[in-house]
Amino acid sequence: MKRIDLHVHSTRSDGTLSPQRLIRHAVSCGLSAVALTDHDNTDGLEEASQEAALWDVELVPGIEFSTEYQGKDIHIVGLDIHWQHPEFQHKVKYYREERLRRNQKMIDKMAADGIDISYQKMIEAFGETVWTRAHFARYLAEHNYVNEMSDAFKTHIGDDCKYFVPRQKVTPSEVVKLIRTFDGIPVLAHPFQYRFSDFELRTLLKTLKKNGLLGIEVYYSTHTPQQEAYLSSLAEEFGLSPSGGSDFHGSNKPDIALGSGRHNLEIPYSVLTNLRKALQEDN
Repeated sequence: MKRIDLHVHSTRSDGTLSPQRLIRHAVSCGLSAVALTDHDNTDGLEEASQEAALWDVELVPGIEFSTEYQGKDIHIVGLDIHWQHPEFQHKVKYYREERLRRNQKMIDKMAADGIDISYQKMIEAFGETVWTRAHFARYLAEHNYVNEMSDAFKTHIGDDCKYFVPRQKVTPSEVVKLIRTFDGIPVLAHPFQYRFSDFELRTLLKTLKKNGLLGIEVYYSTHTPQQEAYLSSLAEEFGLSPSGGSDFHGSNKPDIALGSGRHNLEIPYSVLTNLRKALQEDN
């Protein structure tokens, strides 16, 4: 069976493998296709594309957008998007700059409380890539403000914590429409991370479907068989195609393996084929 992974990250956001090394790792894992879906940017796609051309692996150009819905950070993955289009890159630049503004506010709040952090120190630690909260979590752990990265989300930078700063409101519907405008396949990422009730999730899916949503991540590293079954039924109910990916981040998520997640994933190439078919049929 040809296996794929449609949700992975590189050093261009909060992963620890460069795009080149990520492609080589995908080859070593025996994957037929991999989607690079860095947060709010496509900076790694050119490097990944060049490396993929040297191997027997297909690069699916992707991106993962962060949006806000009912006070929660909702992620939408875009696959097969025309990422080199100037108008698309203009939008991506706007989202990226908004993330930078949010990050500066978080830095300022932590520094005001005596945490030894600054914009320059973050650059020294991680370079001028797209920082996510995972970067702040690593910084806090490495500077002994928390014991583990996961603790930072509980005490410092989680949605309900003192140093969390929400981004300017970009709705998931707006991002779904944006992805469709540039012939991409919009997918709701890791639905269980939002801790919605059944009613809340159905309401969100109904809204996003009207705006062009085509897929939902049924297969994911933290999903149980029961959760997969539930999401499969929702996908069928709302006319969505199942998608799936590990959300691989390298050593930032050491228990998540590329392609296989927590050894619970085996995503066939037919998943990608069906997502592409859904786009063709909906155009």
